[in-house]
Amino acid sequence: MKILVLGIGNIMFADEGLGVHLCKQLEKNYKFTHQNHSLSFIDGGTLALQLSYIIAEYDEMIVLDCIDADDSEVGEVFFFPYEAMPKRVNWSGSAHEIEMLQTLQYMELVGDLPRTQILAAVPRRIKPMSFELSSEIIRAASVMEKTLLDFLAKKGFSYEKVADFALQDLARVSFKS
Repeated sequence: MKILVLGIGNIMFADEGLGVHLCKQLEKNYKFTHQNHSLSFIDGGTLALQLSYIIAEYDEMIVLDCIDADDSEVGEVFFFPYEAMPKRVNWSGSAHEIEMLQTLQYMELVGDLPRTQILAAVPRRIKPMSFELSSEIIRAASVMEKTLLDFLAKKGFSYEKVADFALQDLARVSFKS
């Protein structure tokens, strides 16, 4: 089985870059192994629909992103299957040029959507031209990291921590990579 961890977000809008930064942090900090399954990490940025041909190659996907949710707190973390999206959750607060939700809906419509999990947090700020993450989003990223590691372990992946890159440090240099 081919599994994709897809980081979504606009790195130039502070907390909105969470999905991309966390995706890179996990890829740099851990080595994952599985006897039968492969795991890929992709920085999807704000490409949304342009990612559909890549996403279609996978059997399962975990989307890392920011979301908005009714009656939610900044830094609150959500983890759910795409097909069971809670009614209080939406992606309307994002700064993506084309919403990832519409991309997933399109792929579902044409039958190319892999089994999909959404792992996301509510951002503090979506502020243009800032690479500084809020303390709430940094704490949320730690919860998201543990959630993803637990999820992958249940799928039989082993992992080893091989580095210790901090999320904020990666965010500050993200525009260089």
